[in-house]
Amino acid sequence: MILLNKYKLLQIEPRNYQKLSWSIAFLGGVLMALTTAPVNAWPLAWIALVPLWILVVSYKRQKIAEKPQKFFWFPFSFFLLPLLWGIGYHGLALSWIMGIHPMTWLGVPWWPSLAIALFCWVFITLWGAALVTVWAWLFAIAISLISNSPFLRVTRVLIGTALWCALESFWSQGSLWWTSLSYTQSPYNLPILHLGQLSGPTAVTAAIVAVNGLIAEGWIEGRRKKEEGRRKREEGRGKKEEGRRKKEEGIGKEEEGIGRNLVGYIWPVGLCLVLHIVGWSLYDRPLIQPPETALKIGIIQGNIPNEIKFDSAGWRRALEGYTSGYKQLADLKVDAVLTPETALPFIWTNEYQRSSLAFYQAILDRGVVAWIGGFGQQDNSITNSLLAIDSTGEIVGRYDKTKLVPLGEYIPFYEILGGIINRLSPLDAHLVPGNPKQLFDTPFGRAIVGICYDSAFAEIFRYQAANGGEFMLTASNNAHYKPAMLAQHHALDVMRAIETDRWAAIATNTGYSAFVNPRGETIWMSGINTYEVKDAVIYRRQTKTLYVRWGDWLMPLLLILAGLTLIPAIRKS
Repeated sequence: MILLNKYKLLQIEPRNYQKLSWSIAFLGGVLMALTTAPVNAWPLAWIALVPLWILVVSYKRQKIAEKPQKFFWFPFSFFLLPLLWGIGYHGLALSWIMGIHPMTWLGVPWWPSLAIALFCWVFITLWGAALVTVWAWLFAIAISLISNSPFLRVTRVLIGTALWCALESFWSQGSLWWTSLSYTQSPYNLPILHLGQLSGPTAVTAAIVAVNGLIAEGWIEGRRKKEEGRRKREEGRGKKEEGRRKKEEGIGKEEEGIGRNLVGYIWPVGLCLVLHIVGWSLYDRPLIQPPETALKIGIIQGNIPNEIKFDSAGWRRALEGYTSGYKQLADLKVDAVLTPETALPFIWTNEYQRSSLAFYQAILDRGVVAWIGGFGQQDNSITNSLLAIDSTGEIVGRYDKTKLVPLGEYIPFYEILGGIINRLSPLDAHLVPGNPKQLFDTPFGRAIVGICYDSAFAEIFRYQAANGGEFMLTASNNAHYKPAMLAQHHALDVMRAIETDRWAAIATNTGYSAFVNPRGETIWMSGINTYEVKDAVIYRRQTKTLYVRWGDWLMPLLLILAGLTLIPAIRKS
């Protein structure tokens, strides 16, 4: 009743109602944020978008009717609704970004470090909130065109879902991407995550938005019927006979509204159940693992704090820890050893530099393949790379990190900002991103590789799987972030393993390192801020999920269907 702007019935002043609407929108975003680590209340994702949906539909119905010729015009009070929802979601879910402070280890003083961290947090929060705001604006415009549609509720759900998926796809093409609605279900709701095998993260996002939309539409319809019945009952109080008839009719309408409201919830509940059944059918399939495809992988979690990573003490600790761990794993007869991102931070493509290392000598002595996190060279710049070193010490494969972290690894608009915040980088040369179409070959076949931030971008992994990647390797250094970020990063890696139907070995500097099977089940996970050496058997696979073969086909299909529903309305206008 509040959400349908019936403030007169409730004796709420319009100004207070507006503030209440903004509060409700913000609360909905906070509920969505609680689905992520560290709270992990993932069931909330299936209802957290409902308040915003109702507010947008109701607001549009009240306001745009006054200016039907201005479909693109909305007052600021409207835009605050999705903006506050987005701030509640992205701001809380990404609050771990403040973990980059203090950056005194990079030479940044305490107060400037705090200012930079706050700027990063505010900027990425508003960038995420902008997606929600654009969605609400386009959604309100679209539904203003279909007010006379015979299937209004279903059409609105289709349009709202298509727009959200399209905007997530668009946002993920840029450099700032993390908080897709799909990752709210990882790593706990594994059946629904298996929808990712059909069309990647879009399939999971579409499921969440559609269920939220149907719940909201059921509430709106039930409330409309109930208010209609109440109005007729009020009208009937003035006359006796006619009044009695209208009063009874009003009571009937009100009861009908309550009944329809309950019936309306069958659709979202049914859809949610069907989607989970489909996901479960994909999740419950047996894993066929021929013994000849087995690969014994060792992981070293070096636990080198960033505060000492680039000084002499950190370098000695890293060299000793990784060399000792490599020898220990070689004695366990592993096939290969995986180290974290920039585990040994020097330019491995320089043969003179690497030949003097104890770790390099250990590779020559033990003959076990090593996948080393270090730096490579590209013209006059350097790359954040994972290099495959064979038993002879030769580099037989190389993957350069594709998605660099803004401000941490590269400076956006360097010509303008470089002189101000260049000290954020601990490197003497500028990092450059790798080719998004690169492949990583090893002595055991082609692997799918991601380095740290790459894990948020599903297409990087899909492309490598489609081109012969048989198992998944990710290397990360999350040492300067809070535990919530580490858990969210692991959730993203789980999604990538499910979408590509691959075993995954995950090496991090300070946690969480892990082994994950194609079902998304974590076979082993390390602790946080601990030195750990672990081996496990994974299996090479050549299967290709529908998503790997066709990519994100669902998003354009939803847009086409939504567009078809708008054609009749556009022709009439």
